[in-house]
Amino acid sequence: MPYYNPFGDYPQIGKNTFIHPSAQVIGNVVIGENCFVGPNAVIRADEALNGKVSPIIIGNKVNIQDGVIIHALAGTEVRIHDNVSIAHGAIVHGPAVIKEYCFIGFGAVVFNAVLNPWVFVGHRAVVEECEIASERLVPTGIVVRDQILQKLTESKRDFILKVNTMNVYLVEKYLKK
Repeated sequence: MPYYNPFGDYPQIGKNTFIHPSAQVIGNVVIGENCFVGPNAVIRADEALNGKVSPIIIGNKVNIQDGVIIHALAGTEVRIHDNVSIAHGAIVHGPAVIKEYCFIGFGAVVFNAVLNPWVFVGHRAVVEECEIASERLVPTGIVVRDQILQKLTESKRDFILKVNTMNVYLVEKYLKK
Protein backbone atom coordinates (compact mmCIF):
# COMPACT_ATOMS: atom_id res chain seq x y z
CA MET A 1 0.00 0.00 0.00
CA PRO A 2 1.22 3.54 -0.67
CA TYR A 3 2.11 5.63 2.39
CA TYR A 4 3.52 9.09 3.11
CA ASN A 5 6.99 9.35 4.60
CA PRO A 6 7.71 11.70 7.56
CA PHE A 7 8.63 14.49 5.10
CA GLY A 8 5.27 14.48 3.31
CA ASP A 9 6.37 12.62 0.17
CA TYR A 10 3.75 10.29 -1.28
CA PRO A 11 4.34 7.61 -3.92
CA GLN A 12 3.32 8.17 -7.53
CA ILE A 13 2.03 5.03 -9.22
CA GLY A 14 1.68 4.71 -13.02
CA LYS A 15 -1.27 3.35 -14.97
CA ASN A 16 -1.90 -0.38 -15.15
CA THR A 17 0.47 -1.11 -12.28
CA PHE A 18 -0.45 -3.82 -9.78
CA ILE A 19 0.71 -3.47 -6.17
CA HIS A 20 -0.19 -6.41 -3.95
CA PRO A 21 -2.11 -5.34 -0.82
CA SER A 22 0.65 -6.67 1.47
CA ALA A 23 3.38 -4.68 -0.32
CA GLN A 24 4.57 -1.41 1.24
CA VAL A 25 5.43 1.58 -0.98
CA ILE A 26 6.53 4.49 1.17
CA GLY A 27 7.55 8.08 0.44
CA ASN A 28 9.33 9.59 -2.55
CA VAL A 29 8.77 6.63 -4.88
CA VAL A 30 7.82 6.90 -8.55
CA ILE A 31 6.66 3.67 -10.22
CA GLY A 32 5.99 3.59 -13.96
CA GLU A 33 3.28 1.87 -15.97
CA ASN A 34 2.54 -1.86 -16.31
CA CYS A 35 4.61 -2.82 -13.28
CA PHE A 36 4.12 -5.66 -10.81
CA VAL A 37 4.92 -5.31 -7.09
CA GLY A 38 4.46 -8.65 -5.37
CA PRO A 39 3.42 -9.70 -1.87
CA ASN A 40 5.50 -8.37 1.03
CA ALA A 41 7.73 -6.24 -1.17
CA VAL A 42 8.97 -3.02 0.46
CA ILE A 43 9.92 0.06 -1.54
CA ARG A 44 10.86 2.77 0.94
CA ALA A 45 12.18 6.27 0.23
CA ASP A 46 12.20 7.99 3.59
CA GLU A 47 15.77 8.88 4.61
CA ALA A 48 16.31 12.64 4.28
CA LEU A 49 19.49 14.64 3.85
CA ASN A 50 19.04 18.33 4.66
CA GLY A 51 15.27 17.79 4.78
CA LYS A 52 15.06 16.29 1.27
CA VAL A 53 14.41 12.64 0.46
CA SER A 54 16.04 11.40 -2.75
CA PRO A 55 13.71 9.39 -4.97
CA ILE A 56 13.39 5.78 -5.85
CA ILE A 57 12.43 5.83 -9.52
CA ILE A 58 11.12 2.68 -11.17
CA GLY A 59 10.49 2.55 -14.92
CA ASN A 60 7.82 0.79 -16.96
CA LYS A 61 7.22 -2.98 -17.12
CA VAL A 62 9.27 -3.66 -14.01
CA ASN A 63 8.69 -6.90 -12.10
CA ILE A 64 9.33 -6.65 -8.34
CA GLN A 65 8.59 -10.06 -6.85
CA ASP A 66 7.66 -11.30 -3.38
CA GLY A 67 9.73 -10.04 -0.46
CA VAL A 68 11.96 -7.68 -2.46
CA ILE A 69 13.37 -4.71 -0.52
CA ILE A 70 14.30 -1.47 -2.29
CA HIS A 71 15.71 1.33 -0.13
CA ALA A 72 18.41 4.02 -0.25
CA LEU A 73 20.80 5.76 2.08
CA ALA A 74 20.03 9.42 2.81
CA GLY A 75 21.15 11.62 -0.08
CA THR A 76 21.29 8.72 -2.57
CA GLU A 77 18.73 7.33 -4.96
CA VAL A 78 17.73 4.16 -6.71
CA ARG A 79 16.91 4.23 -10.43
CA ILE A 80 15.49 1.11 -12.01
CA HIS A 81 14.98 1.42 -15.75
CA ASP A 82 12.33 -0.29 -17.93
CA ASN A 83 11.87 -4.05 -18.30
CA VAL A 84 13.82 -5.05 -15.19
CA SER A 85 12.95 -8.14 -13.10
CA ILE A 86 13.89 -8.40 -9.44
CA ALA A 87 13.28 -11.91 -8.08
CA HIS A 88 11.99 -13.08 -4.71
CA GLY A 89 13.82 -11.82 -1.64
CA ALA A 90 16.38 -9.66 -3.47
CA ILE A 91 17.64 -6.39 -1.99
CA VAL A 92 18.47 -3.28 -4.01
CA HIS A 93 19.95 -0.59 -1.81
CA GLY A 94 20.96 2.85 -3.03
CA PRO A 95 22.91 4.31 -4.36
CA ALA A 96 22.06 2.04 -7.29
CA VAL A 97 21.22 2.23 -10.99
CA ILE A 98 19.78 -0.80 -12.75
CA LYS A 99 19.40 -0.32 -16.48
CA GLU A 100 17.11 -1.96 -19.05
CA TYR A 101 16.53 -5.71 -19.19
CA CYS A 102 18.49 -6.62 -16.09
CA PHE A 103 17.52 -9.62 -13.99
CA ILE A 104 18.37 -9.83 -10.28
CA GLY A 105 18.07 -13.36 -8.91
CA PHE A 106 16.53 -14.76 -5.73
CA GLY A 107 18.09 -13.31 -2.59
CA ALA A 108 20.71 -11.30 -4.49
CA VAL A 109 21.98 -7.98 -3.15
CA VAL A 110 22.85 -4.91 -5.21
CA PHE A 111 24.37 -2.00 -3.27
CA ASN A 112 26.24 1.08 -4.43
CA ALA A 113 26.41 -0.28 -7.96
CA VAL A 114 25.49 0.36 -11.58
CA LEU A 115 24.19 -2.49 -13.72
CA ASN A 116 24.26 -1.65 -17.42
CA PRO A 117 21.67 -3.17 -19.83
CA TRP A 118 21.23 -6.94 -19.98
CA VAL A 119 23.04 -7.88 -16.77
CA PHE A 120 21.96 -11.18 -15.19
CA VAL A 121 22.71 -11.33 -11.45
CA GLY A 122 22.53 -14.94 -10.25
CA HIS A 123 20.71 -16.10 -7.13
CA ARG A 124 22.29 -15.06 -3.83
CA ALA A 125 25.01 -13.07 -5.61
CA VAL A 126 26.24 -9.78 -4.14
CA VAL A 127 27.12 -6.84 -6.39
CA GLU A 128 28.69 -4.03 -4.41
CA GLU A 129 30.67 -0.85 -5.10
CA CYS A 130 31.14 -1.44 -8.83
CA GLU A 131 29.76 -0.97 -12.32
CA ILE A 132 28.90 -4.06 -14.35
CA ALA A 133 29.28 -3.76 -18.14
CA SER A 134 26.38 -4.60 -20.46
CA GLU A 135 25.54 -8.21 -21.24
CA ARG A 136 27.39 -9.76 -18.32
CA LEU A 137 26.49 -12.73 -16.16
CA VAL A 138 27.12 -12.52 -12.43
CA PRO A 139 27.24 -16.18 -11.33
CA THR A 140 25.07 -17.53 -8.54
CA GLY A 141 26.50 -16.98 -5.06
CA ILE A 142 29.46 -14.85 -6.10
CA VAL A 143 30.52 -11.54 -4.55
CA VAL A 144 31.43 -9.03 -7.26
CA ARG A 145 33.50 -5.93 -6.69
CA ASP A 146 34.99 -4.74 -10.00
CA GLN A 147 35.66 -8.20 -11.41
CA ILE A 148 35.66 -9.18 -15.07
CA LEU A 149 32.58 -11.24 -15.85
CA GLN A 150 31.65 -13.59 -18.67
CA LYS A 151 29.44 -12.49 -21.57
CA LEU A 152 25.68 -13.01 -21.16
CA THR A 153 24.47 -16.11 -23.02
CA GLU A 154 21.54 -16.14 -25.43
CA SER A 155 19.62 -18.48 -23.11
CA LYS A 156 19.96 -16.02 -20.21
CA ARG A 157 18.82 -13.17 -22.49
CA ASP A 158 15.79 -15.28 -23.49
CA PHE A 159 15.08 -15.97 -19.81
CA ILE A 160 15.03 -12.23 -19.06
CA LEU A 161 12.56 -11.65 -21.91
CA LYS A 162 10.35 -14.55 -20.77
CA VAL A 163 10.18 -13.25 -17.18
CA ASN A 164 9.40 -9.74 -18.42
CA THR A 165 6.65 -10.93 -20.77
CA MET A 166 5.02 -12.96 -18.01
CA ASN A 167 5.12 -9.92 -15.70
CA VAL A 168 3.18 -7.79 -18.20
CA TYR A 169 0.67 -10.61 -18.70
CA LEU A 170 0.13 -10.97 -14.92
CA VAL A 171 -0.41 -7.23 -14.49
CA GLU A 172 -3.12 -7.31 -17.16
CA LYS A 173 -4.83 -10.30 -15.49
CA TYR A 174 -4.66 -8.87 -11.96
CA LEU A 175 -6.09 -5.54 -13.10
CA LYS A 176 -9.03 -7.22 -14.89
CA LYS A 177 -10.38 -8.67 -11.60
